[in-house]
Amino acid sequence: MTTADPRREHLRDPALDALADLVTDGDVVVLSGAGLSTDSGIPDYRGATGSLRRHTPMTYQTFTRDPRGRHRYWARSFVGWRQIREARPNDGHRAVGVLQAAGLIGGLITQNVDGLHQAGGATGVVELHGGLDRTVCLCCGDEASRASLDDRLQAANPHFAARTDEINPDGDAELPDEVLDGFVMVDCQACGEGPLKPDVVFFGETVPRDRVERCFGLVESAGSLLVLGSSLTVMSGYRFVLRAAKLGIPVGIVNAGPTRGDAKADVRVDAPLGVVLPALAARLAG
Repeated sequence: MTTADPRREHLRDPALDALADLVTDGDVVVLSGAGLSTDSGIPDYRGATGSLRRHTPMTYQTFTRDPRGRHRYWARSFVGWRQIREARPNDGHRAVGVLQAAGLIGGLITQNVDGLHQAGGATGVVELHGGLDRTVCLCCGDEASRASLDDRLQAANPHFAARTDEINPDGDAELPDEVLDGFVMVDCQACGEGPLKPDVVFFGETVPRDRVERCFGLVESAGSLLVLGSSLTVMSGYRFVLRAAKLGIPVGIVNAGPTRGDAKADVRVDAPLGVVLPALAARLAG
């Protein structure tokens, strides 16, 4: 005897019909957040088990001004990168790819830095906060792959064997301070001097203006805006909901739990994305 998945009770929610009506017209712009990647083993920031409940994330100011803080980040990230690198797209990511391939999604903005949308089949993804698979030198601006850096770090740290199950969405891991001194960081290969930074927007850092304007352009020309897995707590993503609402562009939100944008939503579905999105894709693009 099989046990019914209680999460599928949400599929009887009348809001799903309204969500399908919103998406079926096409020209949808998606704005996704960390809640879409939790089924892939990457925690969110503000959910019930979110990392902001456990630790203070690295800030841009600390990373750029405090060599000790930067060293601590890279030691933790050296460990945490394994989980990010090995994460695989889940049913929600794949459903977004299916909807895009069917011509229903016209633009895709993600606040995530894990690359799972692309791995799940999506194309033309605008990474609002950058991507952990790249690094940038703070001196010469050289961009390089994270895989290349990881090879160099492994060579420089053959005996650094710290392990942890507490990985944060920005790719760093919770490690006790006493193990950090044994970690050796490497500098930029291009200039030989500059400290390296993951090509992501840290807390307290400004998203590049041209990237923001590109996202506003996508939203302003959309038939509707669909928010997936974001609490919209920070203005970085919430501003796009505000712009859509101001222009009279319908807004749909699918998220487990309340969001800052609920009052602006024309359609609101409080349910697991790993259930709702595959059902939506099966209905509209199956």
